[in-house]
Amino acid sequence: MYLVIFDCDGTLVDSQETILHGLAVGFEAVGLAPPSREAGLSIVGLSLEVAFRQLAEPGHHHLVPAMAEAYRQSKVARRLAGLDHDPLYPGAREALDTLSARDDVLLGIATGKALRGVRHMQQSHGLEGRFVTIQTADTAPSKPHPGMILQAMAETGAEPARTVMIGDTGFDMEMARAAGVAGLGVGWGYHPRARLAAAGAARILDRFDELVPALGEMLGWAGTAEQRELA
Repeated sequence: MYLVIFDCDGTLVDSQETILHGLAVGFEAVGLAPPSREAGLSIVGLSLEVAFRQLAEPGHHHLVPAMAEAYRQSKVARRLAGLDHDPLYPGAREALDTLSARDDVLLGIATGKALRGVRHMQQSHGLEGRFVTIQTADTAPSKPHPGMILQAMAETGAEPARTVMIGDTGFDMEMARAAGVAGLGVGWGYHPRARLAAAGAARILDRFDELVPALGEMLGWAGTAEQRELA
């Protein structure tokens, strides 16, 4: 059995605008100027408190809990108001459909989001039941610690050699390397290709339709379920 783990923000969904809005709310709640767009996107993937700590000056680290709480409250309010809708990247649904159709593949998520945020994403896009293991900031250390991947493998019984982590940030690739699994980078997210490569990405994709063939080459499997039946 193969385990294919996806990051969420910047990999499955384009959430940059809602994340940047939340970061701005957090900084403004304690009377600080929000970070630049570049700085804000550089921390996507980290757990919330870790992200705010990286963005804030050392003298403001005592404000991080209040900043993170303001972010959370803003997220909840905006979702209830129907304002936060992060679109799937082009080709994401088709790739998930193809992988879900295989009887030798399990899908997982490893994200710096809270579980509440992952559930919202699933409900928004009709993806309930697609992922057999969901690892979040609620139950694991922040990336790039390998805990999320190690927990996902423990839950599914997957072996490192049959596990791939797919993500758009250097944190994802570093986490994969620390867990002893392959890291597959995607170029449509928030970290530049050079950072993904430096962090250990085995390959970097430009489009979602490249994903399934790349996984086949990396893991040595055949094509879709229908193609295997015809073989």
